[in-house]
Amino acid sequence: MKKSNYSKSVVISVSIHALFIMLLLWGADFSFDHKQSVGNTIQATMVDPAMLNQQAQQIRQQRQAAKDAEQARQDRLEQQTAVLEKQRKAEAERIRQLKEDKLTAEKATREAEKQRQLQQQQVAEAKAKADAQAKVDAKAKADAKAKAEAQAKVDAQAKVDAQAKAAAKAKADAQAKVDAQVKAAAKVKTDAKAKADAKAKADAKVKADAKAKADAKAKADAKAKADAKAKADAKAKADAQAKQDAALNDMFSGLEAENVQRGGAKGKHIADEVARYGTIYKQMIQQNLLVDQSLKGQQCKLTLRLSANGLVLNVSQLAGNDTLCRAAKSAVLQVSEFPMPDNPDVVKQLRVINLTVSP
Repeated sequence: MKKSNYSKSVVISVSIHALFIMLLLWGADFSFDHKQSVGNTIQATMVDPAMLNQQAQQIRQQRQAAKDAEQARQDRLEQQTAVLEKQRKAEAERIRQLKEDKLTAEKATREAEKQRQLQQQQVAEAKAKADAQAKVDAKAKADAKAKAEAQAKVDAQAKVDAQAKAAAKAKADAQAKVDAQVKAAAKVKTDAKAKADAKAKADAKVKADAKAKADAKAKADAKAKADAKAKADAKAKADAQAKQDAALNDMFSGLEAENVQRGGAKGKHIADEVARYGTIYKQMIQQNLLVDQSLKGQQCKLTLRLSANGLVLNVSQLAGNDTLCRAAKSAVLQVSEFPMPDNPDVVKQLRVINLTVSP
């Protein structure tokens, strides 16, 4: 760029010099007089020194103006370069500060999660100790009860043995009477058995006929039941597929901000913005969510707490399957920073978010 401007200045200077020489030649007299000369006469063309000085001054002024213009252009270029460099440094510092703030927030989040896990471990250890002591106390109580019951059984057995001896004697006496009665009853029983056998044969035939009819009816009922079950299974499979498709279309159906204002035009605008950013958040989380097919049908409810610039401050489990909740929390932490709108009222609604995950 500088070389081109310099060449342009040189061309302008050469053109001015050429114009100046042409003016001098134009003012010179190149005519020849064919008259006979008398003596030695020398004719000369007079050049006005004032005009030469004026033209030379004009050339110097033009050169100085070109030089001043080039210097002014270079000054402007240097000034613009300095302004751009200052802006570049300011932008680099801003980006560095944002990264530093993000790292600080992430570190605070990790420390808070570590402290929460430590507290949970301490509570679990205290509960385990209490459960172990309760088991020891229960075992001691059970042992004492077992000893008392064993002694009671010994006492009861002694009483039963005494009663058994008395009963055995009474039974022997009664048995003698029974034997006599049995002999008398045996003859009656033989006669009755013959009658009973005949009746049993007739009853058996009736039962066989009834069983054949019942088997035929049961077979028909089983076929009807199998057909109905096949239809029900096909319908259940179709319903399950439809439910799965619906769940996959909206895996994060429970994303909503707390205390959304609904009244008036301002409330509607805030609600619309919250819903729009909610959709963006769902897409960002879903990109990082990895779940197994065995978790289909399970649910997990989480609460997200964000800073004013969208950094994840905390994510906690409200209820649901622990394995699914761990996967959902991991997906949220991988996002780490969510976009925030410029409207402070919308930002306020997005600071605390309830999230329901249902694969």
